[in-house]
Amino acid sequence: MSRTLADPPSVADAEHDPVARQLIESSLSGIGMAAAGANVIMQLSLLPVGHGVAKSRVDSGRVDKHPLKRTRTTLSYLAVALLGSDEEREAMRREIDRQHRQVRSLPDDPVRYDAFDRDLQLWVAACLYKGVEDIAAAAGIERTEEEAERVYRYCARLGTTLQVRPEQWPPTRQAFHEWWDEHVAEIEMDDLTRRYLQGIARAEFLGTPWSWVLGPLVQLQSVGFLPPAFRAELGLPWTARDQKRFDAMMSTWAAVDRKMPAVLRRFPFNLYLWDVRLRLRFGRPLV
Repeated sequence: MSRTLADPPSVADAEHDPVARQLIESSLSGIGMAAAGANVIMQLSLLPVGHGVAKSRVDSGRVDKHPLKRTRTTLSYLAVALLGSDEEREAMRREIDRQHRQVRSLPDDPVRYDAFDRDLQLWVAACLYKGVEDIAAAAGIERTEEEAERVYRYCARLGTTLQVRPEQWPPTRQAFHEWWDEHVAEIEMDDLTRRYLQGIARAEFLGTPWSWVLGPLVQLQSVGFLPPAFRAELGLPWTARDQKRFDAMMSTWAAVDRKMPAVLRRFPFNLYLWDVRLRLRFGRPLV
């Protein structure tokens, strides 16, 4: 007997929904790279998450010190969480847990954080799901209400691949957006996290001369993808002219994206999933 939206599957069933997986795979796009900076800023706009990353003692995972390695880890996690097998997700969980054990506040830190906090992980997973929505919208992908609901429930994997419990994931898209609006009202940046996130928005982690060359483009993309509340906290300028430039750029990118072969359109997510599988086969570290 088939299920309807009024008779939702359990999260365990939804996380293995082959239709939702196909919808996700077909909608993955390199456009996601343009939204990556904004998504990181959204995640770190919750003060404990921002402090946990900006003050992290795990230098190998810091985007400002090792941008290529951090990018590989993040995209590998996304690829595995969304498209990987249960065994691949478990392997990724173990590797990230190993890093997360060192990410916790010290007794004298003004903001308390712990990378194993399930509520903080739920926030990060929610931001990643918003990124999935942003990529689909930017690529001009339209879904029916039922398709969108199936994709949303499937995306619980973004949290449950780590410590988020299935029952923490809001049961429907409507419930999620209500939860999201409540938590967006709680975002906050202080001087430490605002400076750190402005540096990400300006691509300062690339170093000179690349940050001079690419910084304006990265900033346009990063600030352009941010919802208004996050943009206001970040404190970087955004004008009507910026919005027009951003809209024109994304419209052009989407038009090109639709004409590309699937294997190129899904780059680099397909590359990183392949890389994870190769690393597992030869016993190499995933992160």
